[in-house]
Amino acid sequence: MKRFIILYSCVFIFLAAAAQERKPMNKPYIDLRPLHFGILVGTNFQDVELENVGPQIVTLDDGTVVEQTIVTDADKWNPGFTVGVLAEGRLSNHFAIRFAPTMHFGAKHLVFRNLTDLDPEGLPRQMTQDMKNTYLSLPLDLKFSAQRFNNYRPYLIAGINPMINLTRSDQDFLQLKRYDVMFEVGMGCDFYLPFFKLNPELKFCYSLTNSLNTKHADELRDANMIVYANSVRNAHSKMIVLTFYFE
Repeated sequence: MKRFIILYSCVFIFLAAAAQERKPMNKPYIDLRPLHFGILVGTNFQDVELENVGPQIVTLDDGTVVEQTIVTDADKWNPGFTVGVLAEGRLSNHFAIRFAPTMHFGAKHLVFRNLTDLDPEGLPRQMTQDMKNTYLSLPLDLKFSAQRFNNYRPYLIAGINPMINLTRSDQDFLQLKRYDVMFEVGMGCDFYLPFFKLNPELKFCYSLTNSLNTKHADELRDANMIVYANSVRNAHSKMIVLTFYFE
């Protein structure tokens, strides 16, 4: 993922170096409109930051009380698909307000390692979960754009992104809340083409609240899953989004 971000940054540096000579401007007045619309497509990479509980006191079916320690982690960034629409309002020559209702389709891969239940090789036994997520996001961002040069104009964005989780399984080990709020920050560049404007953008989103549904363990029908559901006390969703806007 770090290589991906570095590569994206290098593209901006290359474009800045290539745009040293004045060239004819495409769509020279497009940014003067008070309001304009567009569509967006892209990809997202989902992750979740978990805070583990540590040792738990568990009562087995036969009444025996034992201590178990389960470590839970999201072991990779999972790619997904992003699609949405855009409305952008001009505030000044360099600032704009942007609203982009978006659907993010993806999943988070979780690994549960029971440190007190070892296999014949002495390794913790593992359980996994593919936590599928379909988010409806309603981000409101402030966009700061540099001065346009030729047909390029880099920009920065930052804002608040309320999100609704439309896909949840009632019998997964862990479950996220229906509603979440993320802070997002990113960078992009406007490319002024002859017939439309193309904006590739890279942004990072981080949950501001505890995303974990802490009451989910009480809803599980399988008693053996409860110790895994109780292994985490806090969860903060994270997402990296690469988006292409067409205006």
